[in-house]
Amino acid sequence: QVQLVESGGGLVQAGGSLRLSCAASGRTFSSYVMGWFRRAPGKEREFVVAMRWSGSSTYYTDSVKGRFTISGDNAKNTVYLQMNSLKPEDTAVYYCAARNSWYLSKEPHDYDYWGQGTQVTVSS
Repeated sequence: QVQLVESGGGLVQAGGSLRLSCAASGRTFSSYVMGWFRRAPGKEREFVVAMRWSGSSTYYTDSVKGRFTISGDNAKNTVYLQMNSLKPEDTAVYYCAARNSWYLSKEPHDYDYWGQGTQVTVSS
């Protein structure tokens, strides 16, 4: 059974940093695409970034380019989202997702597995 478990969320002041983790289990993810999405209060789920587990390719949404970095640790089966220069508009529940495909996607319906989410709150 596939499980994705996020951690690392919290409350941070604007300009601060957080690192989210997504621990994956249940199968080999080397051929998967891993993604991070977020949902702000009253808004739809929004794509943040996607990465081939091999790390050979990444795709960021424009609003986080230069501030967020996705990475993976194959030995730990864990994907990270380093978030720097956080802004109040980054406040959301952040979700990790896995897609059984080689191709990157920003569409939530393309992803096969989801974590439960972790809350990130950025105060002004």
